[in-house]
Amino acid sequence: MKKILHKANTRGHANHGWLNSYHTFSFANYYHPERMQFGVLRVINDDTVAGGQGFGTHPHENMEIISIPLEGELEHKDSLGNIARIKTGEIQVMSAGTGVYHSEYNKNKDKEVKFLQIWVIPNQQQVEPRYDQISIADISKENQFNQILSPNADDQGVWIHQDAWFHIGQFTNGNNQEYQLHSKTNGVYVFVIEGNAMIENQELIARDGMGIWDAEQISIQAGKGSTILLMEVPMNQ
Repeated sequence: MKKILHKANTRGHANHGWLNSYHTFSFANYYHPERMQFGVLRVINDDTVAGGQGFGTHPHENMEIISIPLEGELEHKDSLGNIARIKTGEIQVMSAGTGVYHSEYNKNKDKEVKFLQIWVIPNQQQVEPRYDQISIADISKENQFNQILSPNADDQGVWIHQDAWFHIGQFTNGNNQEYQLHSKTNGVYVFVIEGNAMIENQELIARDGMGIWDAEQISIQAGKGSTILLMEVPMNQ
């Protein structure tokens, strides 16, 4: 088993006033040669958008982009004709493929929006762009990990063009969990959203991340009141 630890206070940081963003991996003006990605997991941005502010229309291509709101609501508009609001308890996915333009705005002038923006490198290039969002609150049970993303359209959660599986768990009571990987060539990146956890004898607190690979399963001791995101991805592009 191999492990890499990224403590919350070692992340890249950019405060633009309207946007306060922490970068687990190299992004925009933050560059760290040893923190480019974890397998095909390319971006984990921990973003806070001020009231009445947002990202203007901008392009993406050949990337799977996942947004998980943690607090507040974010309005999404794109060149596919989608206009939607995503809020806490939901997950949004956009396959950029051949190219898509979109914007994201916090329409509430008196409330911040906090969300995770995650980019995964796809296993297919130049696919037809697509957009989807679902409520993960409807499929989540407390004190266990619940699948919210997979490669399969018929599975629980959203799907992307990659052999990746995301699970999220909200733990009102601390307990022990074992996560079984789908493939020996995959790794798991653990991101503690809230609370704390013991991952393979390593303590993680809120916004810490740890990547694990060359393992068939990982041991997780979830702390009481914790929210933990597991992202299993191929380690080879």
